[in-house]
Amino acid sequence: MAEVSQIYLIPTFLHVEGLHVLPAYILEAIEKCEAFFVENERSARRFLKQMKRDIVIDNYEWVTIGKAEEAVQATFKKKINEGKIIGIMSEAGCPGVADPGQLLIKIAQELDVKINPLVGPSSILLALMASGMNGQSFSFHGYLPIDEGQRMKALKELETVSAKTRFTQIFIETPYRNNQMIQTILKTCSSRTRLCIAVDITGSSESIKTKTIAQWKNLSIDIHKKPAIFLLNG
Repeated sequence: MAEVSQIYLIPTFLHVEGLHVLPAYILEAIEKCEAFFVENERSARRFLKQMKRDIVIDNYEWVTIGKAEEAVQATFKKKINEGKIIGIMSEAGCPGVADPGQLLIKIAQELDVKINPLVGPSSILLALMASGMNGQSFSFHGYLPIDEGQRMKALKELETVSAKTRFTQIFIETPYRNNQMIQTILKTCSSRTRLCIAVDITGSSESIKTKTIAQWKNLSIDIHKKPAIFLLNG
């Protein structure tokens, strides 16, 4: 009888100091896997070694997802047809959420393969939980435009929607552009709008603070190259 494939969605830490927040059953899933489709092979290999020092990394097949191009999707389907137990890993946090692994998960759904999502840290939910903003209704937008004019327009639109609907608006930025993002928010949004800046979630330097734009303007903020997530409530 042919082996039946399964997919494990394996969360990784958000911060290098945050290994302790991962439940033990993640390691059990890792040890069941035969092939890994990962956003970043180098960091994924390092993560496995941190989970279990004596794990034999080269016993697994490795495929880098990239943008889940056609070649990657074809390889994924091949491993499913071979009955492989497959793990999907994001570079940080939960796979399939703001992550190219979602395209592979879509294929697994179409092929009616059993998918096992595992509990782990999500920066979106952890920041929302601690923000004091509306956790009943919210929207996640991923990255905003890089162009300054387009970014200001996008922020104004998010602020307007939030003021009208009370939905919390959540977005992220590449860490080396965090400070520019903050400056754009401060000069674009209304002084009464609330902004939560969540930095280094699950790390020892974790900071999750919600203030009005007016209050943020009186503070010195430097989160250059630190993993961060932003929440807006108009």
